[in-house]
Amino acid sequence: MNDKQSVTAFAPATVANISCGFDIMGFALEGAGDKVTVSVTDKPVENKIKLIGKYGELVPADKERNTAGVAAYSLLRAVGMEKISVEITLEKNLPVGSGMGSSAASSAAAVFALNHLLGNPLTTTELIPFAMEGERAACGTAHADNVAPSLLGKFVLIRSYDPLDIISLNVTARLFCVLIHPHVEVKTYDARRVLRKDFPLSIVTRQSANTAALTAGLLTEDYDLIARSMTDLLAEPRRTMLIPGFEKAKKSAIEAGAVGCGISGSGPSMFAFCRSIEDAEKIAGAIQEAFFLNAGLESDRIISSLNAPGARIIEER
Repeated sequence: MNDKQSVTAFAPATVANISCGFDIMGFALEGAGDKVTVSVTDKPVENKIKLIGKYGELVPADKERNTAGVAAYSLLRAVGMEKISVEITLEKNLPVGSGMGSSAASSAAAVFALNHLLGNPLTTTELIPFAMEGERAACGTAHADNVAPSLLGKFVLIRSYDPLDIISLNVTARLFCVLIHPHVEVKTYDARRVLRKDFPLSIVTRQSANTAALTAGLLTEDYDLIARSMTDLLAEPRRTMLIPGFEKAKKSAIEAGAVGCGISGSGPSMFAFCRSIEDAEKIAGAIQEAFFLNAGLESDRIISSLNAPGARIIEER
């Protein structure tokens, strides 16, 4: 056990899928994220976690339903310390149903803080399966394309889920990411429900080729290859119906100079790759204007590098 009685961790928002990398690619964003404080106590602990922050009222307080609680208690059980009394406070700063890895950030911050409080018995990579349990509670599927980059930072590739095999990519492409969050909610469960369950071999082959080519482009600074590869044949064709104004916003992004763009996670947020910070500002404005003019939607923006840090401890006491 750590000699501290309370630890607070921050975990960042993320972009997942990256167009052609459905459930197997994601990267961390700078700035936005959730905070979780885990404290040891001698008092009896309620079956609830404390919720604060802008979006705290929008997530369940029940520790068996809240992603931070589910992730934290799955970790406690795994290390044989489930009898320890811990209090959990979630500062929910990311909007729910946003496509920004909101549930993943809560889960990642919870296990990162708790692991530190316990004296770091596990590596950060070993925390990923427990954060994935938080994702399972949120949408019914324990996927890692958000929790892995939220914990590890930067850009990650999930080669396999069974056994879990996470690869951190050293992206050399000097790109910026624009993320635009239009003010409409898309529940991850609904976004997964609209997907087809089977695809022709020709589509699977083309999607696999795009994913491999995108990875190669990111590692070799081949921006034309990145642009040609960012085509999603599996999820985006079905999910656009859930995002008012998406097609016009995507067209505006490309016309404004984006290298490529697509739906962030399950939406409604969308992301775009840009060659410079100046391009990023221009492209962000074009996307936001398109959402407003074509769907009447206000939106928020984040501009980040592709090498943002992952979860970290921000306070101990």
